[in-house]
Amino acid sequence: MPSKANQPRKPLNRDRVLHAALAFADEFGIETLSMRKLGEVLNVEAMSLYKHVANKDEILDGMVDLVAAEIEVPVIGGDWKKAMRRRAISAHYVLLRHPWATMLIVSRANVGGAMLRYIDATIGCLREAGFSYPMADHAWNAIDCYVYGFTLQKLNFPFKPSEYAQMAESFLPLIPASQYPYLHGLSLQVVKGEHDGIQKLELGLDLILDGLEKMLISPDSKHL
Repeated sequence: MPSKANQPRKPLNRDRVLHAALAFADEFGIETLSMRKLGEVLNVEAMSLYKHVANKDEILDGMVDLVAAEIEVPVIGGDWKKAMRRRAISAHYVLLRHPWATMLIVSRANVGGAMLRYIDATIGCLREAGFSYPMADHAWNAIDCYVYGFTLQKLNFPFKPSEYAQMAESFLPLIPASQYPYLHGLSLQVVKGEHDGIQKLELGLDLILDGLEKMLISPDSKHL
C-alpha cells in the first residue's frame, strides 16, 4: 500500500475551504483567520483559495451559513411557542460551540441558503400562529436579541460559575449595605450559597414568549 504521504491530495473545493475556516476559527479565533493561515491548514498556497472563494468576506459569509445550518429550524404549523423555544435554545448552544459566530451574525448581511431557510421558517412559524408580518418581525428579533446578548455575556463573563461565590465575597467590601443595600443583599445570598448567581436562558426566554402570546391575543397589538 502507498504511504499516506504518497496518497493523492484531496481535491480542494469551496466546501473544504469553508469547513477548514470554521474549524480554524473554533480553535484559534476569528481574529487570527487569514487567507495565508487557511492555506497552510489546507496545505496549499493562499492564492489557490481564490479559485474557490472570491475573498475573505465570502469565507466569513460561508462560515456563518454553516453555523446557521446547525440551528434547529422551527416547525411551521405546530405549537409555535414550543418551536420558537427549541429554536432559541438550539441557537444558543450552537453559538457556544462557535464563540466567534454571534458577532458575525449580528454585524453582517447574511444571505446564505441555510440562513435564509432558517429565517423563512421562523417567520412562517410565527405567521401561521396568527402573527401579522410586522408582529412576526418584532417577535423573532426580540427573541434573537435576547439569545445573542445572553450568549455573548456567557462567553465573555470574567468569572467561571464555580468562582461566583468567592468573587461575590471579595466584592462585598466595595458594596457596603449602607450605600448599596440591594446589591449587597443579592451578593450576600451568593456568598451564603442561597443563590448560585447563574442566569438561566430559559427564564428570560419564557418571559418573552409569554409576552408575545399576550400580544397575539390582545386587540391592542393589531397596530404592530
